[in-house]
Amino acid sequence: MKKGYYLLLTKSIGAILNSISWLFPARATQLAYALFSEPREGKLVLDQLPKILQEAKLETLTVANHHFQTYTWAGNETKILLIHGWESNASRWEKLLPYLQKSGSTIIAIDAPAHGLSSGKAFSIPQYAQFIHTAVQQYNPNHLVGHSLGGKTCLYYQHLYQNKTIEKIVILGAPSDFRIILNNYVALLGLNTTLAKALATYYLDNFNLVLDQFSAQLFAATIPNLGFIAHDTKDTVVRFTEGEKIAKAWKNAVFYPTKNLGHSMHDDALYQKITQFLVGTL
Repeated sequence: MKKGYYLLLTKSIGAILNSISWLFPARATQLAYALFSEPREGKLVLDQLPKILQEAKLETLTVANHHFQTYTWAGNETKILLIHGWESNASRWEKLLPYLQKSGSTIIAIDAPAHGLSSGKAFSIPQYAQFIHTAVQQYNPNHLVGHSLGGKTCLYYQHLYQNKTIEKIVILGAPSDFRIILNNYVALLGLNTTLAKALATYYLDNFNLVLDQFSAQLFAATIPNLGFIAHDTKDTVVRFTEGEKIAKAWKNAVFYPTKNLGHSMHDDALYQKITQFLVGTL
């Protein structure tokens, strides 16, 4: 029943946007982009933070008229920066954190645009990469770990900035081709061809992004860093083939397929592998 209601709702929204596009194409494009880019989950309230985040040192950083939240669990000089994915926040690392802390490392996590305690209503990978760059300048991490869109953003960041202080990168369940994500959204709502093309043009005009070139596979091919790619064969959110594309292009990365972990990929054995890869200890 819920699935049928959701399908009816999404198709109804798509029909409304299609109708608007005939008379007000620019407005329909803005509405379609807003619906696509605004997360419905993942926001946090300062006085109601999850316990794991209450245990961290909080600091707010600013970039390009936006602020974003950082969380630090102090340790030694080895620093690991954690980058969460869509409709999530820094608390998603609660299960990985104990493994990384056993190594003695300093752990830093950030909230994405429009997520957690960070500002904004819309999420974009280019803006998220700016957040990462500011955090890297502030904390000088040795390693990056990203989940889902956070993983793709890590690859985009390193492709763009080629930061020599970053030694290793871990990505979990990350998508490769942005066009697939956008096409799935267009199909879900049943948007017409005109509106679909307008969305692609919107990204080019506002972010200078050509969709076919905005690919984690292409980013990975330019990255010399050591990498660890994990992707679940039963992932129903991001197809396993997306991880395979990235692994094929990233020359210095190892590919670690998992099974029955889903998209969240919370698993003790996996977290042990990640810790060993990053710091060689538990």
